[in-house]
Amino acid sequence: MHSWPSPHIPTVPGPAVPLRLYDTADETLKPVRVTHNQAGMYVCGITPYDSTHLGHAATYLAFDLIHRLLIDAGVQVTYVQNITDVDDPLFERATRDGVDWRELGSSQIDLFRSDMADLSVIPPHDYVGAMESVGEVITMVQQLLDAGAAYVVDDPDYPDIYASITATDRFGYESNYPRQRMLELFAERGGDPDRPGKRDPLDALLWRAAREGEPAWDAPFGAGRPGWHVECSAIATNRLGSSFAIQGGGSDLIFPHHEFSAAHAEAALASPRMAEHYVHTGMISLDGVKMSKSLGNLVFVSKLTEAGHDPSAIRLGVYLGHYRSDRDWSDKVLWAAEHRLVYWRMATTLASDESAARALVQQIRSLLADDLNTPAAIKAIDEWADSCNAPATDPGDAITPAGSIVATAVDALMGVKIS
Repeated sequence: MHSWPSPHIPTVPGPAVPLRLYDTADETLKPVRVTHNQAGMYVCGITPYDSTHLGHAATYLAFDLIHRLLIDAGVQVTYVQNITDVDDPLFERATRDGVDWRELGSSQIDLFRSDMADLSVIPPHDYVGAMESVGEVITMVQQLLDAGAAYVVDDPDYPDIYASITATDRFGYESNYPRQRMLELFAERGGDPDRPGKRDPLDALLWRAAREGEPAWDAPFGAGRPGWHVECSAIATNRLGSSFAIQGGGSDLIFPHHEFSAAHAEAALASPRMAEHYVHTGMISLDGVKMSKSLGNLVFVSKLTEAGHDPSAIRLGVYLGHYRSDRDWSDKVLWAAEHRLVYWRMATTLASDESAARALVQQIRSLLADDLNTPAAIKAIDEWADSCNAPATDPGDAITPAGSIVATAVDALMGVKIS
């Protein structure tokens, strides 16, 4: 599946700063693993049954920062993202709206691509749909069955296949959640703890046996379709290897999705740890209330851009809070970001101190390399703009050499265009 056009990433003069990120599994800040100047990054993609809202955008903008900082350091990044284009929420929405689920999925994937292009997000090297990867999933499910890590429930009508949580010695290391919390989240987030025939309530679905009216693919163990978690396990490891640098997504994916994605891959491939970093972004609220489809309080990227709001202002508004924190979006946040953008742009026409500009660039690098500290980076740029926009300074007509130094870095490192 094709992704979207890549934005131009300017080269920033000066030394790069090694990136450190918080790892959910180890609960600590640590350097990103780079091997032979290469790093693999897998970020879970959308289930295409609705438009890209700011919660989605905040996640992909955070990983876009990571991608940009690694590029700045000269690292060759292999970025992989999936699309869960076969799943119950997609079928349910299509039924509700009276459309074919394939058409709904295609339309929302197209809109997602457009939103990511508008936001200047670097596209993945591999953008892979679930339907494209069914053969890969079948192979991994067979590996798990052969290793005794999976089993078929005793149900003659629906002989679904499940992965056992006892298949690896380290199950639970990624989330660090106690069992009771796992059970609660499993039930809330698509799990089926009460399914008869399972060996453990937490065992996760690998292969859903064919049901009437649902899409199905032939497999040696019976026709059906992939479970959610194994889809990402197969797509990631087939492109990045059994162990890679970063597995990412929103904090709502910590459990069960990322826990099981890792467990499936590790059991199938005898890998001690799928990802060196498990990186998660916070949730976005609207005017203090968590965005959710059920509440109908979603803010869509496409609606903001159609209304004429600058994508760079959207990025700035999202970056005003730290990527790991739950944070709020409002008209006030967007208004402040738009005014900040104008202020920074004016500063680039007034700046005269090239030494100060280069020092700011290194400060931005250091702050972003420290677990993506965007609030501090924004504050540093504000202070620089204050010094340029002193009352005694006359506005210029064009960007100055000093302003260009800063504008190039902010574009390359943050994806925000101020010139």
